[in-house]
Amino acid sequence: MTRAGRRGLIVTADDFGLHPRVNAAVERAHRHGVLKAASLMVGAPAAADAVARARRLPSLRVGMHLVLADGPALLPAAQIPALVGPDGRFGDAMVRDGFRFFFLPGVREALAREIRAQFEAFAQTGLALDHVNAHKHFHLHPTVLSLVLSIGREFGLRAVRLPFEANAPWWLKPWIALMRRRLTRAGIAYNDYVVGIEHTGGMDEAALLDALARMPAEGVGEIYCHPAEAGEGAITPSMRHYRHVDELDALLSPRVAAAIAGAGLACGGFAEIFGGSANVRGTADAQHRSDAAQGGSPS
Repeated sequence: MTRAGRRGLIVTADDFGLHPRVNAAVERAHRHGVLKAASLMVGAPAAADAVARARRLPSLRVGMHLVLADGPALLPAAQIPALVGPDGRFGDAMVRDGFRFFFLPGVREALAREIRAQFEAFAQTGLALDHVNAHKHFHLHPTVLSLVLSIGREFGLRAVRLPFEANAPWWLKPWIALMRRRLTRAGIAYNDYVVGIEHTGGMDEAALLDALARMPAEGVGEIYCHPAEAGEGAITPSMRHYRHVDELDALLSPRVAAAIAGAGLACGGFAEIFGGSANVRGTADAQHRSDAAQGGSPS
């Protein structure tokens, strides 16, 4: 990876489109705070509202938050019964589903159709595709990553989140290394590290200030969060303990803005940080052929 001297920060809100309260928080945090990017769930209940807001915010960089776990599929359940239940939702048994993605050709075929449908839905919004990541970081799975790379190239894919946090558990590091190698070979831009896994749902002002104080001397970091405005009930049952409003307040915090300015960090979406192009070049076609030949298996 050729990144000597590069230092930058991407501040992203995930789950854009999940709920009107999320969408309102994203717009507010971009207009009046430090938020630079958002990751859109194209099949989520409030996706149309999110797209309308994004069109009013041309400086907000929008990527796709691919949903393959704990959320609704885009295709009807009857078209992908190997992936979802009768309610059209993916489950949260990610280890089991990961084995099925890898070993069962019929499941992989359905997975490819769903991933393509989500890319197509994003393209239909007319928004520029800033980046791609996956709900619960499921794009770490080598089969999912293969499909994201092979299908995404048809839709202008240029950047993917690398979900590497400094204190990642040891068992995750080989998968991160594999993902890093494959993104490099594919000519896809990616961040060097993230902040947000350890404190998911609690990226408040203190967490952001601590992360900014610990920023390495080199490298591109992505801080991701889950802001939402106040309201009745949890956004989803799995997010009942998330402190969405605290995360929104952190993105609006003058202290956080001052810390970013004081660090002299280049800030923006992936397009700004990487100049609208991949960080490495020259091997994308070879990677595509390798992935196709191996049917989505790791390289």
